[in-house]
Amino acid sequence: MNEESNYVDGKIFSFTNELGVTLDKELEHFRVNFFKGFAFLPDMAIHFGSFNAINDFTRITDQSVITDGIGFVFHNIFEGYSDGPKGTIEPPYVRIFPYAIRQTLHFKRNTNVTHVSVCISAASLKNFLQEEAEQFQFLFDSANNFLIEELMTDGILRTVNDIVKTDVPDTMRSFYYRMKAMELLYHLFQSLKKRGNFVGQKLTMKEIESVYRVRDKIVSSLTSLCSIAELKQIAGMNETKLRKIFTQVFGMGIYDYYQHLRTKEAARLLRDENLTVSEAGYRMGFENLGHFTKVFEKHIGKKPKKYVQSFNHRSE
Repeated sequence: MNEESNYVDGKIFSFTNELGVTLDKELEHFRVNFFKGFAFLPDMAIHFGSFNAINDFTRITDQSVITDGIGFVFHNIFEGYSDGPKGTIEPPYVRIFPYAIRQTLHFKRNTNVTHVSVCISAASLKNFLQEEAEQFQFLFDSANNFLIEELMTDGILRTVNDIVKTDVPDTMRSFYYRMKAMELLYHLFQSLKKRGNFVGQKLTMKEIESVYRVRDKIVSSLTSLCSIAELKQIAGMNETKLRKIFTQVFGMGIYDYYQHLRTKEAARLLRDENLTVSEAGYRMGFENLGHFTKVFEKHIGKKPKKYVQSFNHRSE
């Protein structure tokens, strides 16, 4: 196991050194289950893997040799591949941020983490988007301190599973992962387009951290939404500012975000735990089955019973 750990750590250091990123002693805080990384310099890189946090730890992201790099992190959206003790699994997310603005990442002890991360230069991303780039101009403003979190889509999930689980032969392996990275960005930008002509205000790290405390509070209790008064206190800002920044970061208002997460969890209960529709609805705090059905259809795209039928059909 020691030799295997040294081998995996060696692959990580080789990859990060190629990108000009320094890890120092940060790997001491993690037990890495697996890691793969591919650098397509000077404009792009992709890496993915799974690890367990051994200690509570905070990491500050570093810049790389990719000029004006924009980061896309797909966090906790595939099984962890852990051969050690099963730890806590944090909620999944897709996060977009400029590498020029350092991000503070917090890891909790005994937490399983999986990720697929893509970094691409602003120029290459513009070339990829072609005429669509004008809709995402805020991404290319080097003076802008932005952070965006997007919800999962079926296309993102399918592509992530292709990237992580496909046994790719050595022949043209790098080409495969480069194409899959672009496919992942394609599905993500299809989702981002739904935000319309997004114009984001410049955010301070304090504002970003505040809105994430609000998000964490919502995630911690999906059966009932906290009052706006409590969320304002957590954020340390007035209601208008909180709602504006929350919508900018997460792409929807506080209540819609809460409803989306609780219906996603209800869908998981139907799919993975075989609960009945009424059981799943009541578990997630819906007192009226008709209301649950209406909200579920809005956020999942199908009524709960149709969703169960379609899932069972795919499983046959």
